[in-house]
Amino acid sequence: MATALDAGGELEPLTIPPISRTTLALFAGGSGDHNPIHIDLDVAASAGLDDVFAHGMLSMAYLARLLTDNFPVERIRSYTVRFAAITPIHGQPTCAGTIRQVDTVDGERRATLDLTVTLADGTTTLAGEAVVALS
Repeated sequence: MATALDAGGELEPLTIPPISRTTLALFAGGSGDHNPIHIDLDVAASAGLDDVFAHGMLSMAYLARLLTDNFPVERIRSYTVRFAAITPIHGQPTCAGTIRQVDTVDGERRATLDLTVTLADGTTTLAGEAVVALS
């Protein structure tokens, strides 16, 4: 469970191992997203990139894991994200969440969380929000 369930409380960060080509290939197969820009170096180069990069939905899935590591899935009321930057091959994402506010809605205590995925160099690749039921 989350360590501090009041406004300003932070979830324990989730650090993901560096993104590998194997990770991208497995995610492509599992998600059905076979866009070659994520797995084919020649396609990435033809788009002016140095290398392939991670699927945005992979980062979104990691961020969802942060949520489900802290709250049972049946308590998640909403989850939205905005893709802000690419995650390059070998990038190491860290998922974080901070409780912005706690309210009572329909008799249920709910927390609104600000969520981010950042790389070691400080680049935010994903920003989001979730609402979870605390009780």
